[in-house]
Amino acid sequence: MAARREFIGVLLSSAALAPWSQLSLAGQGRAHDARLALIVLRGGLDGLTAVPLPRDESFNAARGPLAQLAAAPLALEGPFALHPALSVMHALYGRGELAVVHATGLPYRERSHFDAQQLLESGGASPHELGTGWLGRALAANGRKGLALQTAVPLVLRGPGDIDTWAPSVLPEPSVDLVARVERLYRADPELARALARARALRSDSAMADAAPTMGTAGGARGQALALARRAGEFLAASDGPQAAVLELGGWDSHANQALPLGALTNNLKLLDAMVASLRDALQASQGTWERTVVLVVTEFGREVAVNGTQGTDHGTGGAAFVLGGAVRGGRVIADWPGLATKERFEGRDLRITTDLRAVFKSVLHDHLRVARRTIDDTVLPGTSALKPLELLKG
Repeated sequence: MAARREFIGVLLSSAALAPWSQLSLAGQGRAHDARLALIVLRGGLDGLTAVPLPRDESFNAARGPLAQLAAAPLALEGPFALHPALSVMHALYGRGELAVVHATGLPYRERSHFDAQQLLESGGASPHELGTGWLGRALAANGRKGLALQTAVPLVLRGPGDIDTWAPSVLPEPSVDLVARVERLYRADPELARALARARALRSDSAMADAAPTMGTAGGARGQALALARRAGEFLAASDGPQAAVLELGGWDSHANQALPLGALTNNLKLLDAMVASLRDALQASQGTWERTVVLVVTEFGREVAVNGTQGTDHGTGGAAFVLGGAVRGGRVIADWPGLATKERFEGRDLRITTDLRAVFKSVLHDHLRVARRTIDDTVLPGTSALKPLELLKG
């Protein structure tokens, strides 16, 4: 891979750290550019646990034991609440920096993780219709390019030829050696050298976190996820840092025992809340960065409304998403609520989708990243010209 003076951006994919949590960066920004962090929850977050309706008779009847949380839910507007594990996000809601989008999802109803995640990242209307990612296409449309230091570039960041990859076959897996070898190739380029120095720091910090004792998840996975969130904020806050970061967090497929106070779903919600806090703190450390940041928290689909035979929930369709940050007009629940009675559910099973998740993407892309509306409709999210974006941002 020949060195090039016109280095426009850097993308770091940390897949080698662990399959459970990952961080990728793309699109070098300028000091006053808007910043975007996308948190992808892989496995299908149960939106009715994250954002329950504790005073809704249909909710309580359908959910049975899953409606009984270990602590009181945190009140939002109307019938809605947040899971008690999401205290930081609730505080952001109170400050007008978190909007909840409920009964949302993708134009997909077949309940396959693989296909739904492909749609979530590609932005298409059907699985594998598009082979690149909506964020990658958006960054490319705005003239932002990336350099991938590993092969595991998330689909959402893959654009039309805008990301170069390099993964020497002599390396058994991407590692610190890969960063060092690329660094030697580009030693004469100060801009790239700074970016690679940040990549080194990220890997070192994450390795230390992985070795530290933690609570709530196996091994050092929790510490690694928090380190990645903090580093994402530090990268985004840098004046010459990336414009976008993608954090991936697995483990949301809650088929069994999902109401346990110390169970996997509750622990994951606590971790998500802590990651949001780490990301926010790092962004707030740089004056003005938080105020021009949007964080999207999304998942590939929701869960069925009713509890299954193993005290969990099976794959569904409609769920919840979160939009937060200093640039967000929050303190709101955005929901065209369809109801939870059996006759009101999709196929008698799921929370019905009344808000296309791509309407959230369209708002952030146009109003925040300043991607032209026609480009969004034609290239970034093709086939969505009739889909009205939500009003999510301040001003």
